[in-house]
Amino acid sequence: MVDALAPLLLPDARLLIWGGSAAPGPETGLRLLSEHPLPGSERRRIRVLALDAPGGGPVSASGAGTARIVAIANQKGGVGKTTTAISLGAALAALERRILLVDCDPQGNATRGLGARAEGRHLYHALAGETSLAELVRPSGFPHLDLVPSDRDLVGVEVEFVGLDGWEGRLASLLAPVTGGYDTILLDCPPSLGHLTVLALAAADGVLVPLQCEYFALEGVSDLLATVRRVRGGINPRLEIEGIVLTMFDERTNLSRDVQAEVRRHFPGQVFETVVPRNVRLAEAPSHGQPILQYDIKSRGAEAYLALAREQLRRRG
Repeated sequence: MVDALAPLLLPDARLLIWGGSAAPGPETGLRLLSEHPLPGSERRRIRVLALDAPGGGPVSASGAGTARIVAIANQKGGVGKTTTAISLGAALAALERRILLVDCDPQGNATRGLGARAEGRHLYHALAGETSLAELVRPSGFPHLDLVPSDRDLVGVEVEFVGLDGWEGRLASLLAPVTGGYDTILLDCPPSLGHLTVLALAAADGVLVPLQCEYFALEGVSDLLATVRRVRGGINPRLEIEGIVLTMFDERTNLSRDVQAEVRRHFPGQVFETVVPRNVRLAEAPSHGQPILQYDIKSRGAEAYLALAREQLRRRG
């Protein structure tokens, strides 16, 4: 069996390829992520597998203690925010970190992008005090990556809870009991600076800002950073800028290169070296309900988010 296995792009993770006509059995501790037919063969497949710990439990190389909570936010839509939340979460999970992705957007794109549906109770019901957040956690289908789903009912937060005493701390209170089970908790925020984003910033240790490499890229970033400063000054003093990640970079255009240079000049030391390219496979993955690492691990988009995950871990030391 050992001769049939080889590392696939991830020398520091437990993702493997398997070639053959039959998938490995559960006794091997291998979990099937995706499979791809070989041209000219009806039976043989290339399978991508994850190696779990003995007994089938998740492996954590970091020994999770208290999770770092990271809000992924930008009030400008179409910048790759949800794509970053899903793809970075999957990349960190592939590097054997235990990840919880909380969908804080009433559009529920992160939920659907992982092939899930917010059937029954979801984040709104936890914020309303009807259930605990732990009861909402579900497996995403990708090893070591869990999900708290959301649906359009979540928009009720904008009108129902605001004005109540301590409303800003509700999400932080809900997250506190589950932080011991994860290395990182990612909060996918809506494309606005409304109350849901404030809830996420009040709960977070850091905020990660995806920034599209196109004209008007800097539009609104100053407003977001001003909101971060206000939250840090009045609600959450530990909140810091996790970093800015440049997305949808097109190396063929002068515009992308000019935007990158301008952003790095405006925010020295805060921009990740890793740049996420414009990539068709990355755009297709959500429609299949899969993270890019599961949909096409060999794509440039998958490689970029793996590099981003490694860079983020290096920054944390």
